[in-house]
Amino acid sequence: MFNGKKFTVDPVSVGMGRSKREKFELLLEGLMDDLYRYAYWVCRDRVQAEELVQETYLRAWKAIGSLRDADSAKSWLFTICRREYARQFERKRLQMQDVEDIGELPGAKVAFDTSTEAFVLRRALATLSDDYRDPLVLQVLGGFSCEEIAGVLGISSSAVMTRLFRARKQMRELLTDDESDSRCVTEVRA
Repeated sequence: MFNGKKFTVDPVSVGMGRSKREKFELLLEGLMDDLYRYAYWVCRDRVQAEELVQETYLRAWKAIGSLRDADSAKSWLFTICRREYARQFERKRLQMQDVEDIGELPGAKVAFDTSTEAFVLRRALATLSDDYRDPLVLQVLGGFSCEEIAGVLGISSSAVMTRLFRARKQMRELLTDDESDSRCVTEVRA
């Protein structure tokens, strides 16, 4: 105790002997790309994803003492990112504008795979409900296990497995339908 204040040992720093900043940098060093990739898939906008990652890091810095195990840092960060994304909608007030006042929309800058296959895959993924898309994205892009996804989404592991199964099934059906539609169009043209 010092001046009447009780000091607790930071669980992450046990045995590390490093400053808070060094520990934070070490924890986040290998996770930056994964977190940005997840943020981009969540909001589908490069600038918003960058801001989301910054807000996630800020909240993680403030709450670094709550991280009990360095091995769970990835799921901890993804959870913070997901909650921060949800907070943006709580604060956001959309401006209304008449359709007649809208001029031409600026061309989108493409910084990702523009192949036909990638487009079809993104379109099919966008049609999934959030309940199915979130676990699939966390598993495929984030590399999370079912238990980690359950922790991030706040659901049971069995619910995650069910949602992943259904998401894959829906994706398979959507992609199979797209392939058969494109074959029919090709056959009609020939």
